Amino acid sequence: MKVIQKQLRVLVHLARADDDVSESEVKLIHYIGGLNGLSIEDIDEIIDNPGEIPELGGFDPDSKFECLYYLVQLMKIDGKVFQSEIKFCERVALKLGYKPRVIADLSAYVYSDPNINTKKAFLRGIADGQLIPINKK
Repeated sequence: MKVIQKQLRVLVHLARADDDVSESEVKLIHYIGGLNGLSIEDIDEIIDNPGEIPELGGFDPDSKFECLYYLVQLMKIDGKVFQSEIKFCERVALKLGYKPRVIADLSAYVYSDPNINTKKAFLRGIADGQLIPINKK
């Protein structure tokens, strides 16, 4: 499974975390999928059948950050942020190797409108400061 397909599956699970998948959430998932070369049919299939939350351990650093960024953007897209969504994002952040606090830190700078962008290099710096250190022997 491609990285973008895994990312979209995670996003669909987030959209379902508050038991109400909004039109704006579906539009953002389509937008992200389209930007990454997926067809409308492929995206609809993922939305309709996301399966289990995929394994996230094999992502490279750029894909991990992208997934984190998309999560925060989707969490905010409908203008309502629920505790269930925050907790879901924090669990995914941990699976990606970040401290859960990264969700709150990025939320301050990520806008619900995908057309308003904070510089990704700045956001990446915030996120990278929240990486969980791995002891290497």
